[in-house]
Amino acid sequence: QAQLVESGGGSVQAGGSLRLSCVISTYSGSRRCMGWFRQGPGKEREGVASIITAITNHGTTFYSDSVKGRFAISEDKGETTVYLQMNSLKPEDTGMYYCAAAATDCDPWLNPGTFGIWGQGAQVTVSS
Repeated sequence: QAQLVESGGGSVQAGGSLRLSCVISTYSGSRRCMGWFRQGPGKEREGVASIITAITNHGTTFYSDSVKGRFAISEDKGETTVYLQMNSLKPEDTGMYYCAAAATDCDPWLNPGTFGIWGQGAQVTVSS
């Protein structure tokens, strides 16, 4: 069974940076898109960023407006780890961050319903 394991969460002051990692193990079948999502206290899960891992348009990225210009999603050359570099963090970025994999093409609107495999989450807390 496919497994995604996040790491790198923690607590940081506003304006600081964190990098989340998502290790992909025992994944079989098509994996066309990887994404990062977050869920803040009392909020619904929302898309943060995604990256095309299919051959066509490989490496193309999508971001939510709230993180564009501050966050960057990337994949290592071995295609076993996906990263989320988070800079200029704000208190509203606080939440549980989840890595996810999709067998379908990336949805530019970061719809979580298109992702079938999820990690357990990593907590990010940004204090003012």
